[in-house]
Amino acid sequence: MEKVLVEISARHIHLSREHVDALFGEGYQLTCKKELSQPGQFACNEKVLVKGPRGEFNMSVLGPERKATQVEISLTDARQLGVTALVRESGDIEGTAGCTLVGPNGTVEISEGVIAAKRHIHFAPEDAEKYGIKDKDEVCVKVETEGRSLTFADVVCRVSSSYALAMHIDTDEANAAGIKGSAMGEVIVSKKCCCKD
Repeated sequence: MEKVLVEISARHIHLSREHVDALFGEGYQLTCKKELSQPGQFACNEKVLVKGPRGEFNMSVLGPERKATQVEISLTDARQLGVTALVRESGDIEGTAGCTLVGPNGTVEISEGVIAAKRHIHFAPEDAEKYGIKDKDEVCVKVETEGRSLTFADVVCRVSSSYALAMHIDTDEANAAGIKGSAMGEVIVSKKCCCKD
């Protein structure tokens, strides 16, 4: 079985150019704090206050800018904010919840964009070929940890020449499997994995 690095994606926000301007000032450029595992992606020094009906989080911004603003949280975070976060692939925000964003230069109300990201694996084309994967395939991934080993089902595969091989899960999923920092997972490509009928 092939292995994949499993990384934890904590709550964060992607901003559109329009909302960078509104929150930080016209023409403001996001600044890189740390490069991420996916090529060209970075954690920013900038943070945004994300407010819901019941609570709020000071949330890290990830760059570069996106076509549409997207807030990625866990289902536990959603309960604390008082919003319903649908489980969606990144970019699929139609019909999702909105929230209030507060930056140093202004406030923005978004009508949609709050999601719990569907667990997924990024594949470069050569990795996808090696694993026998096509874009949008779903696989299972088995992670072995001390006392909390877990097999994740419904892991969507995303294939692009701009990706580097890595699986992303949120903090709820990581806690359920007892993962701290990162782990290695075994990719189960067969139609029937041990956690599905």
